[in-house]
Amino acid sequence: VENEVDTTPKKKKIIVLGSGPIRIGQGVEFDYCSVHSIWALKKAGCEAIIVNNNPETVSTDFDVSDKLYFEPLTPEYVTNIVEAEKPDGAIVQFGGQTAIKLTKTLNDLGVTILGTDADHVDAAEDRERFDEILEYCDIQRPKGHTVFTVNEALSAAHSLGYPVLVRPSYVLGGQGMQIAASDDDIREFMGIITRTIPDLSEHPVLVDKYLMGQEVEVDAICDGKNILIPGIMEHIDRAGIHSGDSISVYPAVTLSEKVQKTIVDYTKRLASALHVIGMMNIQFIVLKEEVYIIEVNPRSSRTVPYISKVTGIPAIALATRAMLGEKLSDMGYGTG
Repeated sequence: VENEVDTTPKKKKIIVLGSGPIRIGQGVEFDYCSVHSIWALKKAGCEAIIVNNNPETVSTDFDVSDKLYFEPLTPEYVTNIVEAEKPDGAIVQFGGQTAIKLTKTLNDLGVTILGTDADHVDAAEDRERFDEILEYCDIQRPKGHTVFTVNEALSAAHSLGYPVLVRPSYVLGGQGMQIAASDDDIREFMGIITRTIPDLSEHPVLVDKYLMGQEVEVDAICDGKNILIPGIMEHIDRAGIHSGDSISVYPAVTLSEKVQKTIVDYTKRLASALHVIGMMNIQFIVLKEEVYIIEVNPRSSRTVPYISKVTGIPAIALATRAMLGEKLSDMGYGTG
């Protein structure tokens, strides 16, 4: 295979994994994140290398990065690129779940993951490990079970009581999430999930008690110690609607000062427990002034572009600088 790229090292090389083709659940918002990260890397004097295979995005324009690998985002292709480039580090936070899924591949190759490390990325996505972290942080979440079969899902739903939220683990922003109100719903949704994900032993299904509360979302930037929260976003649609289909409002309209303080406190606790460096996204449910955690994503989310534009805070640039070792206190934006 012909390789047109000069891989001779000249300055610190950083690979940024893009998000691949635009599809349901993962759109161009992640390309915004990748491009702004590349710009921040170049400004910091690094050689910015993008891996992406979507010709319709800005990140694959020839003059955006120092180098472009127009290749599929799969373990095989990423391994070949790493062996050719021998990068000083890789950024996986800005390519959605597509990039996050390649964290283990990069880790096994000995590549330094800039930002939140591979182990803590897994801790946020693994149900049992995440439950332990929530217990350690003294944070509530809706009661739920991890299941592998239809019968286990039915048993979990009966013990929790309908309605329940059914969703696969290790997916993007609620992809495949459904609200089940009966046994027939469980059978139907489990059938859909098993057609999409044949091996549930590695990607179990989560069945949670559905809380009829207000969904709230936070994007935060962390340098490993301090945290900056550009804003708290309140969803207009009911909880359980995929975040890509849900309208959110900034600043939050109906949340009390007490709830907002609790959300900020929980965000700080989780950022510390997960050793987050860079971006993180947290989804909450607020019910009768009580705050529950739905999920934590140790990466950028689809709301980052709009929260950056609305607040004027360059979230991706700050997160990238934090990954390179800078402290938020030195960036001129403060914390909190």
